Amino acid sequence: MSENRLLAALPKEENQRLRLFLEPVRVEFKQLLMQPGTPIPYVWFPHDFVASDIVEMADGSAVEVATIGNEGMVGTPLFLRETTTTAKAFAQAPGTGMRMRAEDFVSEVIERGGPLHELLHRYTHAFVTQISQTAACNRLHTAERRMCRWILMMHDRVNEDRFPLTQEFMSQMLGVTRQSVSATAGALQEARLITYTRGMMTVLDRQRLETSACECYEKVRRQFERIFDRP
Repeated sequence: MSENRLLAALPKEENQRLRLFLEPVRVEFKQLLMQPGTPIPYVWFPHDFVASDIVEMADGSAVEVATIGNEGMVGTPLFLRETTTTAKAFAQAPGTGMRMRAEDFVSEVIERGGPLHELLHRYTHAFVTQISQTAACNRLHTAERRMCRWILMMHDRVNEDRFPLTQEFMSQMLGVTRQSVSATAGALQEARLITYTRGMMTVLDRQRLETSACECYEKVRRQFERIFDRP
C-alpha cells in the first residue's frame, strides 16, 4: 500500500488494519469510477493511475474540475457523508491502486475515526483548493499556461515522461475547442517542451514547463504537500 501517499502516511498498525478492507485493482484507461446521481460503490486510492473529475452540462459539453493521483482518494463526497456525486470520475491514465467498498469506508474510517480520518480532513481541504484554483485558472489564464500546468500535474502523478492523452480530454481539461487544443499543443511541441502523437504525450523539458505554467500549479502542489507535513 506504500504507493498511495495517504495510506503510506498511516501508522503501521492502522495500515495493517485497513489492509483487510482494501482490494488491489488494475484501472484501465477511461474506466468509470463514479457516475453522477448513482450511489458511490467504492473509494479508490491510486498508486500510479490518475483520475479526473468531470462536470458535464446538459448540452453534452464537459470540463475537468480536479485531478486525483497517488496523493489522494477518489470518492471525497462519501467522506463528506454524501452517497452520490454530481461529477463523473474516470481514469485519465491507467495503472494500479487500491479500492475499498463504500460500506467498509463508512464503518472503518468515517464512523471509527483514526489516522486516515484525520488525514482525509486535510486532503479534502487541499482538494477543494484545487477545484477553486482551477475555476480561477480557467477564467484568467491562457490555454497554453493552463496546459503546461495540467501536464505537470499529470507528470507528478504517473511518474513517467510518457502517458496517454486524447484531444477530446484536453478539450475538456482546458474548456476549449479541439482546434484550440491542437494549436496549443502544437506551440508547446514546436518549443520542444513536449511531443504529442497518436494520443500519447511525452514530456521533454520539465524545467521549462514549470517556467511556462501559470502560478496555479505551484499553489495547488504546495497545498497537497501540506497534507503530509505534520507528524
